[in-house]
Amino acid sequence: PPSPLLPSSPSLPSPSLLHPPLPPPLSSSLTPPHLQVLQYPITAVIEVKDQLIDWASRAGVQWLSTVIPTHHVNALIFFFIISNLTVDLFAFFIPPSRLLYLSFISMVICTLRIFQSSKAWENFSALTTLLTRFEPGLDVEQAESNFGWNNLEPYLYFLISVFFIIFSFPVADKGWIPCSELSTVAILFTVVSYKSLSPSGATYAKRALITEVATSLCSLTSLLPQSAVLLRMLSHTFTTLPLGESVVMKISLPCLLDLYLYYLFFSMARQRGFRGTYCFLVPYLVCFLWCEFSVVLLQNSSPIGLIRTCVAYFLFLFALPVLAVGLAAMVLIQLVKWFLELELTKMIVTLAVCAVPVTLRLWTRFGLSLMDVFHSMSQRGAVKLILCCVTMVMLFFWTYVYHSEGLQGYNSTLTWRQYGQLCGPPAWKVKGVAQTQIFCTHLDGHQVTWTGRFRQVRVAETENGAQSVINLLPVFMGDWLRCLYGETYPKCDPLRNNSTNTSTSSMEELCVIKALAKHTCHVKRYDSYVLEVGVGMPEEDGVPEDRARDIKLVASHEFRQVLLRLQPGSLVEFSTTLEGRLGGQVPSFELKAIYCLDCDSSLLTAAGQVKIERDWRRTTLNSVKFAFDFFFSPFLSARIDV
Repeated sequence: PPSPLLPSSPSLPSPSLLHPPLPPPLSSSLTPPHLQVLQYPITAVIEVKDQLIDWASRAGVQWLSTVIPTHHVNALIFFFIISNLTVDLFAFFIPPSRLLYLSFISMVICTLRIFQSSKAWENFSALTTLLTRFEPGLDVEQAESNFGWNNLEPYLYFLISVFFIIFSFPVADKGWIPCSELSTVAILFTVVSYKSLSPSGATYAKRALITEVATSLCSLTSLLPQSAVLLRMLSHTFTTLPLGESVVMKISLPCLLDLYLYYLFFSMARQRGFRGTYCFLVPYLVCFLWCEFSVVLLQNSSPIGLIRTCVAYFLFLFALPVLAVGLAAMVLIQLVKWFLELELTKMIVTLAVCAVPVTLRLWTRFGLSLMDVFHSMSQRGAVKLILCCVTMVMLFFWTYVYHSEGLQGYNSTLTWRQYGQLCGPPAWKVKGVAQTQIFCTHLDGHQVTWTGRFRQVRVAETENGAQSVINLLPVFMGDWLRCLYGETYPKCDPLRNNSTNTSTSSMEELCVIKALAKHTCHVKRYDSYVLEVGVGMPEEDGVPEDRARDIKLVASHEFRQVLLRLQPGSLVEFSTTLEGRLGGQVPSFELKAIYCLDCDSSLLTAAGQVKIERDWRRTTLNSVKFAFDFFFSPFLSARIDV
């Protein structure tokens, strides 16, 4: 019988009272529609709202698809991107420093995911401990191995990111890499990755970390001054043993420590029937690679940079709130000025009208939310996107490695007169222009050095990235940036110009153009020109010059100073590669080098110029050497002549 001191069960509220049932959907009810609206008014309003949103989104998307030919636009964008994928594009717009930053960000994201998964490991360990109380025969090691195998994805992404960062670091411009700041970040993530290791392999991991730190400290003693003889002995190489043509083994104290480190790696891997490879060794490689990368960054850092880094990180903690508020206020003020001065109401309304139906369609079809998108991107999307972009760049770069042979000489035996006989007017009279062009394709890629008469030079194309960006900005901002990064037109005084002769010709020209200029400043110093040079065959063995045999040379901006100094009729020696419209009238070739042979002695210092070509093979060998030393130094070192 129930105790009289305890309340009886009917006094407790029933679940139906706490959570009343929701009204059924209108479509699933058997009640007539006009009675459903009266019986469930709120549900009716919600369904009407959903139907209106769905109808508006469908109508808006259909209207956009009829107004904007999206398929044609996408095709044009795709072909534009493909047509501009050149090695120069990747060299200038995607330099190795940007690849390094992308890979570094990917490493950081993967390490944070690994650290987050360590909490899942703790929960898994607690669960297995609980299960062993009820099932003593449970194979805990097999369960841990399965858990480690199923969580290898972030480790794989991390190793791929390390591969990219190793091959991009040696060729990146160190002036754009804050090595001191990145080294402290690498040390921090070394500690974070060590804390995320499982306790099962803690014994070997602790020994390996101590050995690794000792090896790195011994190697860093080589950077000490020559007066620290005793400390420098820790990194002294006693002897070297060549192992083939490209590998050398260095006998030193860091070498012995490195051998012991490799033994610890093997001991980690052979545990549990070599299932320790992915249970213990791969997780520890994250800590190992962060430590190695921090050592490389410290070797490229300066003492002043390290002091600056420590002070900056300390002050950054206090200045971050003020900096964030200041940046937000500045951006808000500039946006308000922009909208007030340019009157972008029509543009805003147009964008809003186009964005509303698309947003509604995505919302009703997929149920998207900003938090879900941010959460999915923070989990895996960012790392996959970064690795995909970096992989495409590396593969595209690799196709040019063996195609390029570095700087070469242009010592062809084909003379200009021979080319004129084979592909010039005499051949046109015998074979015709079309057959001559087909025949001369056999000379495509031939590298020649010829001598000719300089005819003229003209500007074929002008590029100014700064001017293009400034033209897109509002007027007040464009004028401010034009004066900040450019130059101001000179103050022209007519009386002073007439009385003195100190002004240069360029200043006089700017004074003439100042009255017609629309702005007070200019950014012409950022102009980059593509020049076209006309060169004719000189008179030789009594044969007069024939302008029908003239050729056109396309020169880049680096030839500007030399070409502008040349006078018509100057004798020049130039190097180029035969390609393009061979056998046609006035063929066009790319200028590789040019020298003036009869210029004035005062111009000899600037009478020649060689096109600077990128040596992709040398760059690749530098990356391979750095990668080999990164993994095997100080035990083994690569000896590659670059």
